[in-house]
This record gives sequence, structure tokens and C-alpha cells, in this order.
Amino acid sequence: SLGQNFLIDNDILNSIADLGEIDTHDTVLEIGPGTGNLTSKLINKNPKKIVAVEKDNNLCSILQKKFEQNKKVSIINKNIMGVDEHKLTTDNMIIFGNLPYNISTQILVKWIKLKNLNNVCKKMILMFQKEVADRIIASSNTKDYGRISILSSWRFFSKKIYDIEPDSFYPKPKVKSSVIIFKPREDYFKFKNVNNLEYITNIFFSQRRKMIKNPLKKIFKNPSLVCKKIGIDDKLRPQNLSSDIYFRICKEYEDLID
Repeated sequence: SLGQNFLIDNDILNSIADLGEIDTHDTVLEIGPGTGNLTSKLINKNPKKIVAVEKDNNLCSILQKKFEQNKKVSIINKNIMGVDEHKLTTDNMIIFGNLPYNISTQILVKWIKLKNLNNVCKKMILMFQKEVADRIIASSNTKDYGRISILSSWRFFSKKIYDIEPDSFYPKPKVKSSVIIFKPREDYFKFKNVNNLEYITNIFFSQRRKMIKNPLKKIFKNPSLVCKKIGIDDKLRPQNLSSDIYFRICKEYEDLID
């Protein structure tokens, strides 16, 4: 019911742990550690501390018994959606997560919207259903490009490292998974409220096959003026506009409602 598929391939577990480039000063946050397969590999990297957040009560009991001798590991029995990352540690964390398929984008958007993201997160190594991963890293003018691509590129540099076959998990999922590395951007477009970017992209991509003049009419009284100012053709479709164009449209919207 929690959408859990545990990674059991030893080589891939080692590879994911290596991607963190963990040293002795690093604090690690692991989301959904399950039975602790990756946690064990992360311990071997000798970080300063590991905070593991697991929603499932039974799995939490297993994890607490498995790592009770290790003072560096703390297990939190909570849904990550209800955790305040700022209160976990003052360190800039390396975040790992085999994210539950059913709420993976919700978790990612939560982190994208963190006010002090650059003080909370050094990098993230996250696993998604391949279809979702392809949407996250998609560029404009591709079929996978959409809201999550734009939101993600606003705060992160992201790169897919590899796909993982269903055989590497237990129970075996019906789809492939993908590992993505995210690194927070130091320099990013400043909005008054990131919810405005969500609002704008939602309007555009709820009609992704229609020309952008339709969503622009819903947002602006004088859409042709906005098109001229930004330098876009209103006959384009939502997937034809780069992330930067969406940021500028959002800025125009924020100036309007100020």
C-alpha cells in the first residue's frame, strides 16, 4: 500500500552509495530505507551521521534492531511529507531516497520549494519510476517536458545516471526505475512565491496540445503585450517554451498581482 519495492541488487546498492561521494563530515538523510539495504552501504562510507526516515511502523522496528548498536544512525518513524528538514540537522545534507512511486513527485516538489534549500541539501541521489524520471529531466520540445521539468530545473541541475531493471527489486515492480542526481543551483530566478510558478505551469500544461494564446488569455488581460515583451509567438505550444520563458511569464504575472 505504500508503494514499496526494495532494492536488493548488491552492485547497484554499492554504486548508489558511491554516487554520494560521502566523507566523514557529511550528514546523510535517507528516505524510505525499507529493510536497510542501502543504509548498510552508506554506513560503510563513514559519514558523520545518518538520519533515516521510514513511514512503515514494522520496518522501523526492523531498522531499529538492525542498527541499534550504531550511534551514528537515527531512525525517524514518520512520513517525509510531514518532516521539517530544517529541524533534522544544521548540516548541509546528502539526501538518498528510493521514493515511493505514488508520491515521488510530491516529495520532490516539497524539496524544490524549501526556502533555504541550499543550506539543507548538498546533493540528492533519488530513484524514481523511469517514466517519472524522464519527465523530471526532460527539455523543451520533447514529449516528456512539462510542469515537473520546469519546477525541477528552476532549483536544481539534474542528471539521470542509469536505469534499473525490475529484477533488481523485491517485490519486482512492473516498470523500470531510474537514478537521478540533483545539485542545487546557487543562482536561480527569484520569485515572490514559488506557488505562482506552479499556478502558471498548471494552466499551460492542462492544455498542452493547444496554442499558448489560450492559457495566456486566462492569465493576462493583454496577452499580446506580454508576448511582445518576452519575445514569444502565441502560436507556439506549451512544450515549445523553455524553462526560462516560463520564469519570465511568472515574473510578469507577479508584477501584475503585486
